[in-house]
Amino acid sequence: MRHSTSPVVAPDYPIAALIDFFETLSLDKVEHIGDIYAADARFKDPFNEVRGIAAIKQLFAHMFVQVKEPRFVILSSTAQDEQLFLTWDFRFYMPRFATEEQCIHGATHFRFDAEGKVCVHRDYWDAAEELYEKLPLLGSLMRVLKRVARK
Repeated sequence: MRHSTSPVVAPDYPIAALIDFFETLSLDKVEHIGDIYAADARFKDPFNEVRGIAAIKQLFAHMFVQVKEPRFVILSSTAQDEQLFLTWDFRFYMPRFATEEQCIHGATHFRFDAEGKVCVHRDYWDAAEELYEKLPLLGSLMRVLKRVARK
């Protein structure tokens, strides 16, 4: 297994292109997601589980509606065989709840198919800590619940 803070390029898998796609993601780029995702790719995160290019496009397009100036900062990558694991910061503004930039820390596990396209995309991040605790009313409740759980 290789570890790096810069892209690890494995033969036959477009890892550098995938990292670039996420670091420069825009609404226009969402239309070209089929260039890197397989037609029947699966996507899962704490809120969604979908299959297929159209559904994945819809999720990414919806992100640009929900938050302002979304961007991913890739922190590290590890590649082995047909798999890639990235750690990242997702930075964005939530005009309805906060004026300062928000940040979600997370990781993604990708699997590539025989054609070198993403067939599985699974995001891992703590929705309670990274999102709910930052919301005005819900955040207070989540922090209380966290304190109670620690006792």
